[in-house]
Amino acid sequence: MLTETAPAKINLALHVRARRPDGYHDLETLFVFARDGDRVSLADAEASTFAMTGRFADVVGPDADNLVVRAAAAFRAAFGIARHHAITLDKHLPVASGIGGGSADAAATLRALARRHDVAVDDPRLVALAAGLGADVPACLLGRAAFGSGRGDALAPIAGLGDMPVLLVNPLVPVSTAAVFAGWDGVDRGAITGGDDTLARGIAGRNDLQPAAERVAPQVAQVLAILREQAGVVLARMSGSGATCFALFRHAADRDAAAAAVAARQPDWWQLASMIA
Repeated sequence: MLTETAPAKINLALHVRARRPDGYHDLETLFVFARDGDRVSLADAEASTFAMTGRFADVVGPDADNLVVRAAAAFRAAFGIARHHAITLDKHLPVASGIGGGSADAAATLRALARRHDVAVDDPRLVALAAGLGADVPACLLGRAAFGSGRGDALAPIAGLGDMPVLLVNPLVPVSTAAVFAGWDGVDRGAITGGDDTLARGIAGRNDLQPAAERVAPQVAQVLAILREQAGVVLARMSGSGATCFALFRHAADRDAAAAAVAARQPDWWQLASMIA
């Protein structure tokens, strides 16, 4: 059996520059990835099957429209694979939460299938498959710090954060990505700054979708207020279109203390303490 981690995707900064005629938006973003997330397992089988385990398995449901199922079908078609696979998704990241859960799952599925069938992870056909599955899937397939432009799928590798402690928190309220993008005010507030220091670029940036997300789900502002008052916070911001927010710390002890403080005040919120490479 092959296994692949589908790590949580984090947007250190997300600048929306313009609406596009195709319904997407031109944007700039700094992608980084936590060490932890969902997990995809794959084994050869007599028939293609898909199963789900984990905390959020019941939220998603093993339906045919799941991105894992779509990724597996697209891979088999693109590479002429007749063999069947049994795929299990261990789902621990919240659904539609701004940290690329479904995109990370699809990318992990593509990586596992590529390993099984000796396809290079940078094979142009695989990258094209990823882009066809969603704007964040190519970044999740790459799985390392990158500057994203265009729809977010034009990628340039950048320096990582060197195992920086991170706390992810989600209030478990539904946030529609379409509604958040529709709520963007249309103002281009400028590009992400250049340079080699990814953390400095992130701190200098912003998330242009955060105001709209806070209108859709006021709990986002509550999460950020709690995170920003914790000791040792370097940066606290919403990721993607929300509702997950993150806080970066210099020291794991400060992250863990913040996690305990959040749990004491809001025990029903989801959280993940991890590291960013």
